[in-house]
Amino acid sequence: MLIDTHTHLFDDRFRSDLPAVLERAAAAGVERAVCLGIDRESSLESVALAKKYPLVVAAVGIQPNSVAEAKPGDWEDVVRLAETEPRVVAIGETGLDRYWDKTPFAQQEEMFDRHIELARRLGKPFVIHCREAEADVVKVLRREFAAHGPVRAVMHSFSGDLATALACLEMGLYVSFAGMVTYPNAQNLRDVAKLVPLDRLLVETDCPYLAPQPVRGKRNEPAHVAHTAAVLAQVKGVSVGELEEHTTRNARAFLGLAPG
Repeated sequence: MLIDTHTHLFDDRFRSDLPAVLERAAAAGVERAVCLGIDRESSLESVALAKKYPLVVAAVGIQPNSVAEAKPGDWEDVVRLAETEPRVVAIGETGLDRYWDKTPFAQQEEMFDRHIELARRLGKPFVIHCREAEADVVKVLRREFAAHGPVRAVMHSFSGDLATALACLEMGLYVSFAGMVTYPNAQNLRDVAKLVPLDRLLVETDCPYLAPQPVRGKRNEPAHVAHTAAVLAQVKGVSVGELEEHTTRNARAFLGLAPG
């Protein structure tokens, strides 16, 4: 079994055939798919999908590139969802992004801190988006680690260097890999994945984005997480079954999920 720890199933590209998408996921061995909001509206949609489909659970948050567009009351609605909806298993996605110039960096930092505080208060994990901001994210995490101990979070769709991964592992985080790790030009990412311990490894699609190599260029979907898992198994020198067993156990522990 597999758990796709990062999806955006509310995306318009799934509007016409989501039931079939989830059937394919189950057939491919996916027992859960985490649907993460990136703003108020998509957080509400993620919760609605989790209520409708047993295979789906939700995370709620305002992604750094959406922060500048957030309206008064949006954050309060995210907090309400996190506090009251039992299908919300994590906070996010949140984090920092220096690649896109959509939100002033100071605003991103302030909202990142809000998400971390909410996650800590509710005893839920949080999911980190990091693009060309590794040093900034690690700085925030080190501050959290120094104040509160091991950080219950994941670096999602990891694309950083080994030093960043090791810093995160030292602070208790999980590291998750998406389809990029399967691309021919991503040997540096595979080298990092090789050194992430099996008990701290997660897999994801980040669908509908980042389809893995065999289906690259197509709409990504949760069933395709199996391709990424197969490449990670090869990189780690273990069987696909062992890789699936470890990553699923990790995801259940991280997200507080019962076996599906």
